[in-house]
Amino acid sequence: MTSTVRPAFATETEEKRPGRWLALSVLVLAVLLVAVDATVLGLATPYISEDLEPSGTQLLWIGDVYSFVIAGLLVSMGSLGDRIGRKRILLGGATAFGAISVLNAYASTPGTMIAARALLGVAGATLMPATLALIRNLFHDPRERSLAVGIWGATASAGTAVGPIVGGFLLEHFWWGSVFLINLPVMAVLVLVGIRTLPESRNPDPGPWDLASVVLSLVGMIALVYAVKEAATHGLTPVTAGTALLGGAALYGFVRRQLTLPKPLLDMRLFRRRGFSGAVLADLLTVLGMSGLVFFLSQYLQLVQGRHPFEAGLAEVPAAVGAVAAGLVAGRAARRFSVRAVVSGGLAAVGVALAALTTLSQSTGYPVLGTALLVVGVGAGFSFTVTADVILSSVPKEQAGAASAVSETAYELGAALGIALLGSIVMGVYRGFPAPAGTPAAARESLGAAVQASADLPPRTAGEMLAAARDSFVHGLHLASGAGAVVLLATAVAAWFLLRGQKLDDSLPV
Repeated sequence: MTSTVRPAFATETEEKRPGRWLALSVLVLAVLLVAVDATVLGLATPYISEDLEPSGTQLLWIGDVYSFVIAGLLVSMGSLGDRIGRKRILLGGATAFGAISVLNAYASTPGTMIAARALLGVAGATLMPATLALIRNLFHDPRERSLAVGIWGATASAGTAVGPIVGGFLLEHFWWGSVFLINLPVMAVLVLVGIRTLPESRNPDPGPWDLASVVLSLVGMIALVYAVKEAATHGLTPVTAGTALLGGAALYGFVRRQLTLPKPLLDMRLFRRRGFSGAVLADLLTVLGMSGLVFFLSQYLQLVQGRHPFEAGLAEVPAAVGAVAAGLVAGRAARRFSVRAVVSGGLAAVGVALAALTTLSQSTGYPVLGTALLVVGVGAGFSFTVTADVILSSVPKEQAGAASAVSETAYELGAALGIALLGSIVMGVYRGFPAPAGTPAAARESLGAAVQASADLPPRTAGEMLAAARDSFVHGLHLASGAGAVVLLATAVAAWFLLRGQKLDDSLPV
């Protein structure tokens, strides 16, 4: 039988702060901002591809440079929020996020679009850790905190539904840049209401913000993810190997520095807690396994099945509905059964659904796809909500920003690696499609480019080329979904052991 002890930080006064639920509504607006932005990008990708004419590599960079940058800065920004105030960094980040969204909307070349997405990652790195850290400080009661985290996660999932629907409507009536401008009204409400309702909180004894640690973290994360991306796309080259070594050395230096600093940017002792480490690992691998589906699903719905943007957005709603429903009851389910049962069961369900998607074809009916997406949403909703709660309840409130940043770093790193690895599988298979004579080289860069090129070809050649291109794209999606299923099922097994004895309260397993 697992014994538990109550840590010293759990003796904090568990007073219920007035106005905490109104403050939560402001925090979830920030989550909505980020979730909507992520989903509308996928929906707008075919239009961006047609207008800006990026190469296949540039298109992947547009999709994942945001994750690269945000993954490199989350820990630093979470720790900065612990030092200067989480409210301050949240409101400043939200303002910057809105302003930089305008740059995304009016990007005129692939290079400027990639740069604008990178800048958006800098602003986005301030938002998610601050929201979770403020929840940790607003809700001292464990059951209220579980519900608050569930609402936080459900809002993120709702954003994945709202984004495609609103984005689809805008894409059918305006130019693709309009999907980024929807961030502006959300940002305005967040800042104006947040100034009045959010309490300020920070670590009372944080120590200095170590710039060397910030640089090591940023260089290490970006270099490592870039190396994985390039190796998956072009194989292991001297440049790729050198970049990987640079990233590994920088991250090693970061860890060593944190272990020697009296007030580190990130307390590495957090990883000694099995529940904390297990939850972080589960998040990283789950997002990695799902990223291929998330990034290419909108392209499949529009470019393979011929749906309009608004219709494609509606088609993705079951995943969000399932995630919202699961997120709201995940804490209760974990207390009734167990943390590991809920997390492992949710991950296994996602894995089975991804395996089912290996049967997709151009003519697959919506009931099959909709059911699979609903199962993905339910499983992910259970898993992500419970792991976020485990991470928050595993640390003292003074370290909530840094711990939340670790959680979000795992999420963003998983997204970047997933798009790099699974996306490269899809693109690698796609580029080898048997093209008829007269097919332009640009058609092999992406399916969107092939659709665009078909307009300038004779009808018969265009039809043959599109049929072959779509078949290869779907085959690549099969392989990516199968690889994702393997990752999710393996993660479910790992979570079963790593989260053994973990509880959703202020007690930690020894």
